[in-house]
Amino acid sequence: MGTQRELQTRRRRRLRYQLRQKGNGRPRLSVFRSSKNIYAQVIDDVAGKTLAAASTLDAAVKGQLKTGADIDAARAVGKLIAERAKAAGLEQVVFDRGSYIYHGRVKALAEAAREGGLAF
Repeated sequence: MGTQRELQTRRRRRLRYQLRQKGNGRPRLSVFRSSKNIYAQVIDDVAGKTLAAASTLDAAVKGQLKTGADIDAARAVGKLIAERAKAAGLEQVVFDRGSYIYHGRVKALAEAAREGGLAF
């Protein structure tokens, strides 16, 4: 079957292929979570550039959080990435959850970004 890392890589590639097919050239909101922090980027794949980024390590968020590895931290990062994306002139994105299940911190980040004004 494969190791855990190989399976994770297959899920990530499969999801990104589907996003390219259905995304219609929209920027991609990519999420990465570690055991201690969560990160989000809005990426323009055509130009190969990051348009906006936010994480629990940003000074704007870090002082308000008890830890970077809980749902409250993910919500704060979701709101921050929505603000920064709107400041860059973006409202439509495609959500790239990577190989993570849409649950917990990933779901909290996505819902906060939607509440902040991003549409996906």
